[in-house]
Amino acid sequence: MSVKAGDVFKYERRFTEEEVFEFANITGDKGRHHVEYDENGRLMVHGLLTASIGTKVGEELHYIARELVSEFIRPVFTGDTITCELTITNVEQMEGYKKVSIESVYRNQHEKTVLVGTSYGIIRG
Repeated sequence: MSVKAGDVFKYERRFTEEEVFEFANITGDKGRHHVEYDENGRLMVHGLLTASIGTKVGEELHYIARELVSEFIRPVFTGDTITCELTITNVEQMEGYKKVSIESVYRNQHEKTVLVGTSYGIIRG
């Protein structure tokens, strides 16, 4: 797949309680805020689990991330619908691969930004 600066990719995801508990078990991050329900019966989703929505671009572009920077702005809870918008900001052709830079914005169902980030990586070929 050809990629150029300005290309935009969007992904949407809603995390379940089971996924939050599974992530807590896999990572060992069992902070109370992730494994105990809040007053509305929700769990707070791990920031890195939320950020994982954007890794779908790796499948589509065969993108291999070399650096990820994330700023977690507000919490995400089970039942929230999160939309991740990735924008390709730079593509530099090298010998045998492309250097690619990406900016990401994650928003909840209320259009509130929950996470922003940047990524730098490569696409072979």
